[in-house]
Amino acid sequence: MGRVNQIESRRSRWKAILQIAWPLIIANSFWNLQLTIDRVFLGNYSTDALGAAIAVMGVFWTPMALLQQTASYVTTFVAQYFGAKRESEIGPAVWQSIYLSVIGGLLFLLFIPFTGIFFGWVGHTPSLQVLEVEYFNALCYSALPAALVAAASGFFTGLGQTKTIMWINFVGLVANAMLDYVFIFGNWGIPAMGIAGAGYATALANWASAIYGLYLVFKSENELSYRIRSAWQFQFGMMKRFLRYGLPSGLQWALEGLAFTVFLIFVGRMANGNAALASSGIAVTVMMLSVLPALGLAQAVMVLVGQNLGEKKPEEAAAWTWSGVQVAAMYIIGIGLTFIAFPNFYLSWFENSSDPLLWAQVKTIVPYLLMYVALFTSFDSMNLVFSFALKGAGDTRFVTAVALIVPWPLMVLPTWILKDAEGAVYWAWGAASLYGITQALIFWRRFVGGKWKTMSVIH
Repeated sequence: MGRVNQIESRRSRWKAILQIAWPLIIANSFWNLQLTIDRVFLGNYSTDALGAAIAVMGVFWTPMALLQQTASYVTTFVAQYFGAKRESEIGPAVWQSIYLSVIGGLLFLLFIPFTGIFFGWVGHTPSLQVLEVEYFNALCYSALPAALVAAASGFFTGLGQTKTIMWINFVGLVANAMLDYVFIFGNWGIPAMGIAGAGYATALANWASAIYGLYLVFKSENELSYRIRSAWQFQFGMMKRFLRYGLPSGLQWALEGLAFTVFLIFVGRMANGNAALASSGIAVTVMMLSVLPALGLAQAVMVLVGQNLGEKKPEEAAAWTWSGVQVAAMYIIGIGLTFIAFPNFYLSWFENSSDPLLWAQVKTIVPYLLMYVALFTSFDSMNLVFSFALKGAGDTRFVTAVALIVPWPLMVLPTWILKDAEGAVYWAWGAASLYGITQALIFWRRFVGGKWKTMSVIH
């Protein structure tokens, strides 16, 4: 009888996690679909444009992740205040995230004068460099609204009102798809802007999401419950505490993004750099199909950990985390198997016959890269859920230290050493797989150690 009760308890937890997570899964899938639409349109426009977009997104994501993920750490503050029944302190925390978003978004524009110098240093072919500069400069205008979306989404996520996030991201998806069609190819009287058009489409789509998201945040019922309008003052103490925990969280994403950016730079410098980079771009895009839905489950766990720690129930927080790992593993292993079984299905999304020789190389490389993706994403149920559980408690410095130390010797250095070797792109993705697996095991060990159970981001 005890065994039956245990199974029923596990199933009820799975169900409760999915109730919070499914809108986040759909919201992340919308964001992933937005990226996929960008890359499919660019792949149809030019295979070189697809490769350049992947290289730029790696570079752009490093500072963008620092800003966006720091702003979104308001989720943990909201969750812990909500769990502690201190709702009136939620509004001030949200406002600090908004101020951070505006300041950081404006600073992004300072990158524009230096992009030509930077991508010249990266050393890709001259034709790729032109495309990279155009795309990066256009994307810089998307930073501010993207950070505001993160702040608004963090508020609703921390409360567990995750369906709202789904609709905020849906607005961005629809706007981006329409604007890609108009700006990349030149339709509805707008001149074709190619890869720059994809960047401007992203920026305008992010503004659409940000405006809608902030409108929902500042509704009158949120003022009554959380002081969301009246607590607009800049609070140095709150901001200091927000940065103390949120900045390491953002740094984790930025450092991982930096390592992966350098990884892609070395991939682009291989003997068949254009083909290797375009193939890696396709593999990364497909990989996001598995990672982002699992990310939604990890975000749900982060909320549950924060709320339970706010209520001083660390063992409940641990139980929810293990249930999240189980659900994420079932999903992510299942979709990983499709990468092995049906690689040509995913490859067909990006087919372009304008450069038959380049596409022939890409078509040969991608199925093997998808095997690597299937391998290391199978560990992402641990990687994502445990890291988000630790961040939900406030253990952000440890997570950042892992992101600073682990990827360089395991992924980046081997790629650099072997970039001139035969089959270098396969060695590189093998190293990336080793890094992903190792990181997952480190987060698992930290979680079972239990230090996070005594942590809190609120006074």
